[in-house]
Amino acid sequence: MVDIKGKVCIVTGANSGIGKETALALAGMGATVIMVVRSIERGEKAKKEILSQTTTASIDLMTCDMSSMESIRNFAAEFKQKYTRLDVLINNAGAVFNKREVTAEGFERTLAVNYLGPFLLTNELLPLLKASAPSRIINVSSGLHKSGKIDLNDLQSARNYKGMGVYSNAKLMVIMFTYELARRLEGTGVTVNLLEPGFVATNLGKNSGSLRSNIMFKLVRPMQTNAKKGAETSIYLASSEEIKDTTGKCFAKKQETTTAPTSYDKQLQKALWDKTNELLDLTLN
Repeated sequence: MVDIKGKVCIVTGANSGIGKETALALAGMGATVIMVVRSIERGEKAKKEILSQTTTASIDLMTCDMSSMESIRNFAAEFKQKYTRLDVLINNAGAVFNKREVTAEGFERTLAVNYLGPFLLTNELLPLLKASAPSRIINVSSGLHKSGKIDLNDLQSARNYKGMGVYSNAKLMVIMFTYELARRLEGTGVTVNLLEPGFVATNLGKNSGSLRSNIMFKLVRPMQTNAKKGAETSIYLASSEEIKDTTGKCFAKKQETTTAPTSYDKQLQKALWDKTNELLDLTLN
C-alpha cells in the first residue's frame, strides 16, 4: 500500500454504505478524510461511529447536495479555502429515484446526483488535484451500466423515464466521462479510474419514492455483499502502489475489468463531454 498518512481524501456519500467504509479505512491508514454528506445529522452519526473505531483519525465533515450544482460549487469553494491540497477524490455518492423529479436548476435528479454532480465536482477541484499531483480521481460506477444507453438528444429522460434505467444510463455516462478525462489528464500526474463495487447492500434505493422498489431492495438484501467487502476496490484504488500510474481503467474486486462496448466509443465520449459542458455551462477543455 502507498503511505497515505497525511494525504487529503474526499469521499462523497460518506455517511453510509461503501462511502462510510471507505472513509473508515482511509482514516485508519492515516489520511485526512473529508466526509461529504447531504445530511449533517446522519453525517455526524457516521463520523462518531468511525471515530469510535479509529480514535486517532483525522476526519472533517462537510455538507453538499450532489443534486444541486450550486451546492457543489459552494462546497468546492469552501473546501479550497480550508485545504491547500487534494490527493484523492472519490466520487461515490449515488441515488435512484423511481419517479422523475426535476431540481430547482432544471436537472433530472437521478442524472444530477449520479453523473452531472461528479462531473462538476471534478471540474471544480481539478486545479487543486493538478497542483497536488501525483493525485487520484476515483469514480464509482455499476455493472448496471451494461444496460445503459446514451441519447444525446434526451440526456434528462424527458421522453421515457424509468428509475433504474436512468440510473444505468447515468453510470454508463460516468464510465465514458472517466475514459475521456483520463486522456485529457495525460502527463499531469492526475490519474482517473473507476470501479464496479458489485451487488452491495447499501442505501441506494432508499430515495426511490416507490414502495415496490423499497420492498424489492429489502428482498434482495440477503443476496448482497456487505458494504465493507464492497468498499475494498475503492480503498485499493485510493491507496495501492500497484496502480499509482494506471489511468483510464475500470476495476472490480481489485482486478482490471472491461466495460460495455459502447463505453469505449471515443466519438460518443467526446460528444457526451461537450453536451455535459453545455448543460452545466462550463468550458472544461
